[in-house]
Amino acid sequence: MANTKNGEGNGGPSAESLASAASRAGARGPAPVHLWDPPFCGDLDMRIARDGTWFHEGTPIGRERMVKLFASILKREGDRHYLVTPVEKVGITVDDAPFVAVDVVREGEDLLFTTNLGETALAGPDHPIRVVREPETGEPAPYVEIRSGLEALIDRKSFYRLVELGETAPHEGADWFGVRSGGVFFPIIPAAELR
Repeated sequence: MANTKNGEGNGGPSAESLASAASRAGARGPAPVHLWDPPFCGDLDMRIARDGTWFHEGTPIGRERMVKLFASILKREGDRHYLVTPVEKVGITVDDAPFVAVDVVREGEDLLFTTNLGETALAGPDHPIRVVREPETGEPAPYVEIRSGLEALIDRKSFYRLVELGETAPHEGADWFGVRSGGVFFPIIPAAELR
């Protein structure tokens, strides 16, 4: 059960009511959550782990159809993630990114990513790739935006594939190693740091 804004746990939204509302909205793929601005109804005990596993009240959600339904009503506002229907919005916890990019293929001059839930995105201006490096180790954490600020962590095999497709190009006054897609060069690492 959710904790409501005023602290009364009763009457808050449940995972079942959200799934039912999403289903009634007829979402085939992502719902038009960018058009919905319902009141915040509290936080739901739901979490998306770094590996893309969804949990409800500490238990993994095993039904992929249910996970896809929840993912279809997922929205990001600032640093928070919410499940949104036309009438309610509840906060959930996302450990890193809500999706994992489990595959990338070259389509002509572009890169097509597929997520763990079967969504696809063609990297480019609307679906940028970014790489965050761990300050202490320099370990890269690569991401691609899937939709409306929702990112996918690019898995290791897909990142290695990106590296195989990479090139060196000028970026902000220096040479960088990166990838090109959708007419955009996405830097990965300064060329001077390549061994």
